[in-house]
Amino acid sequence: MANMPTINPIARSGFANATSYDAHRPSYPPDAVKHFLQHLDVQNVLHAHIVDLAAGTGKFTEILARCEEDYEILAVEPHSGMREVLEKKGLKGVKVWEGTATDMQTVEDQWADAVVVAQWVPSTEWERKLKEVTWTSDDRSPRFRHNEWRTPFEEQTKSSPLTIQTADPMFSLPLGEDSVKWTVWLTKEALWERFHTISHIANQSGVQLQETREKVYDILNNGTDIETNEKGEVAIHGQTVFAWTTAIPGASLRNGG
Repeated sequence: MANMPTINPIARSGFANATSYDAHRPSYPPDAVKHFLQHLDVQNVLHAHIVDLAAGTGKFTEILARCEEDYEILAVEPHSGMREVLEKKGLKGVKVWEGTATDMQTVEDQWADAVVVAQWVPSTEWERKLKEVTWTSDDRSPRFRHNEWRTPFEEQTKSSPLTIQTADPMFSLPLGEDSVKWTVWLTKEALWERFHTISHIANQSGVQLQETREKVYDILNNGTDIETNEKGEVAIHGQTVFAWTTAIPGASLRNGG
């Protein structure tokens, strides 16, 4: 029997409520998707093969599935609850597989030749305070902001007197990087529900969770630079940051690479 993909226990429990995650987590803005597909050289390419790694509940997968190019998409996700939500969507051209970045044995060699990452960057004082609540509740697990995702790309070209003749980089450098700013409007309750999908916040319970909720609402109710509309919704300012790279032609992505 094949080994099951290893998932960080914090992520396994923090994302257990996959339905709530899918309902409240933000999607990707059209401009960011457009630029992303351009950089991957798959825009206007009919039936291009795309691996959506760590697909989660399919927030990005469903955008790919709606594209006119009729992509063939392999959505790879280790969390069973998230895979279940994604599979129920029945997305056109999408196959959902269990796996991780280091365990995709069912994916043919060199299907994935690009990498994309994204993260919300706060732009107002109240949003920065909200981010501070997130950071002070941190469980010290590596996240996008810690930049550890860069390590495999940056270290592939490092060498020593013993390895200089055997260096075998797989991906081109430097990484391409870009970003797209956006604004969405949410009620305070919807914003809290989105905030509550962050894994280490979702893992809280009892008094700790109540204290975190009170901190969030205190920021929302007393922030001096909060922008609201006639519906009482709050303007959330974000920035989708994305990075990409391509596989070096001829480099093995599995054996010795």
